[in-house]
Amino acid sequence: MNQLIECVPNFSEGVNLAIIKQITDEIETVEGVRLLNVDPGKATNRTVVTFVGEPEKVIEAAFLAIKKAGELIDMSKHKGEHPRMGATDVCPLIPIANITMEETAEYAKQLAKRVGEELRIPAYLYEYAQADKSRSNLSVIRAGEYEGFFKKIKLPQWTPDFGPAENDVKRGATVIGARDFLIAYNVNLNTTSTRRANAIAFDVREAGRVMREGDPVTGKVVTDENGKPKSIPGSLKSVKAIGWYIEEYGIAQISMNLTNIEVTPIHVAFDEVCIKAAERGIRVTGSELVGLIPLKAMLDAGKYFLRKQQRSVGVSDSELIRIAIKSMGLDELTPFNPRERIIEYLLEAAAAGKLAGMILTAFADETASESPAPGGGSISAYVGVLGASLATMVANLSSHKKGWDNRWEEFSNWAEQGQAYKNELLKFVDLDTSAFNKIMEAFGLPKSSDEEKAARDKAIQDATRYAIEIPFKVMETAFESLTLIKAMVETGNPNSVTDAGVAALCARSAVLGAFMNVKINASGYKDKVFVDDVISRGAEIEKQTIVLEEEIIALVNGKIK
Repeated sequence: MNQLIECVPNFSEGVNLAIIKQITDEIETVEGVRLLNVDPGKATNRTVVTFVGEPEKVIEAAFLAIKKAGELIDMSKHKGEHPRMGATDVCPLIPIANITMEETAEYAKQLAKRVGEELRIPAYLYEYAQADKSRSNLSVIRAGEYEGFFKKIKLPQWTPDFGPAENDVKRGATVIGARDFLIAYNVNLNTTSTRRANAIAFDVREAGRVMREGDPVTGKVVTDENGKPKSIPGSLKSVKAIGWYIEEYGIAQISMNLTNIEVTPIHVAFDEVCIKAAERGIRVTGSELVGLIPLKAMLDAGKYFLRKQQRSVGVSDSELIRIAIKSMGLDELTPFNPRERIIEYLLEAAAAGKLAGMILTAFADETASESPAPGGGSISAYVGVLGASLATMVANLSSHKKGWDNRWEEFSNWAEQGQAYKNELLKFVDLDTSAFNKIMEAFGLPKSSDEEKAARDKAIQDATRYAIEIPFKVMETAFESLTLIKAMVETGNPNSVTDAGVAALCARSAVLGAFMNVKINASGYKDKVFVDDVISRGAEIEKQTIVLEEEIIALVNGKIK
């Protein structure tokens, strides 16, 4: 697996899209880097760009983008609502796959060094890339902004980490670092008052507000024994927030950075702002995502709002995302397309899900064609998908059955488990065909020399093992789904008992069909210890499946009678 990092530079231009296009064109010149999102804001006069790739390639693309931004953006003429200090205001690197934060921080240092030395732009390190924790916070570094940096940069404690100790009139300075995944998120208010928006921001942000005697606005600041101002913490951990007025929309917003969505998820931040706004006589009308968001964050939000309604959370990912969008009003100001805003969807390979994404007739036609794939393995997986889907349907119908309101959560949990089985088996539809293709590719390798023969033999064996493991996982998952299916026959909506019965037939076929593929592929694998173990475990799963399916069908027939 390749190492992957994400880069999210913020450029101080959000009006002239031609300038932004020239910058992103530079990013796309680097082969292997994928541009995921370009999110301009007119009122902030700022564009957030997101791209991913292997570390060295991302560093090169970021360097080219910073260079081009410095050529095209004139900070002496820049005006915008968002705090800023340079043409490339901030450029964070975020670890995505198979790379540690420490390694990512080293790449951030490499980039900052290049920017400072080759471009002669003052560069500051922040977050995990900055050893000096007194200057690792972005807001502390950026305090004073572009206009104040001409004096600030001359102070000994604010000497740049790299580059000249002189603020560049045209390009300003830049901040480069490594950080955790951050969600930039704005909540819309039915007011135009920046002051009131700020009051709500102070209510929720972790830093809170300065403690004052008497009047919270005009009262004397309360200090500690060292003379430092005391603060009243806000209600949300790992949240930074300010209030501002967006002329483009004619409303005030709470602009937040959620720096750890495991601590404060987006849906918790939204609901808390709703509460604090209501206490001040203000209503939240919707919200706005800046940049990208992880899939899990949207799914968790969808489940959160469904649970508040006492509705089953065992629905499809697309439905959970739709609920999240509508509940938080993410589409109030502009359309919200999940395929363009959720990072996992953007990272999907073009060929991924080729079979799983087909309509039924196309899948049937592809199966019936002269091509050997998809074959029995993929079909076994898909039959398992249908079994899990039917059982999930019964759970959802039971959760919403009139008179069973006190049992909605019980069936919601079953439905959620069913969705997990369905999603897992759906992956195997394509993976089984992929496994077959790997074997065919291995057999097609050259075998002219002893070295080529050895490499070919190893490739065949590796591909064969993979082709054993995939259908075996289908067996395991389909067998596990029978527990859900049996529960739905025993306790689910009685009007759907035959649906659960058909689900059992599907699960049985998935297990037995997948085991056939395990056995035929195992016949060509040389590691007999591995083969004997897989066949033994597979036979036991097959045996238990047949017994359990017979029990379920007997229960179904008993209820029909």
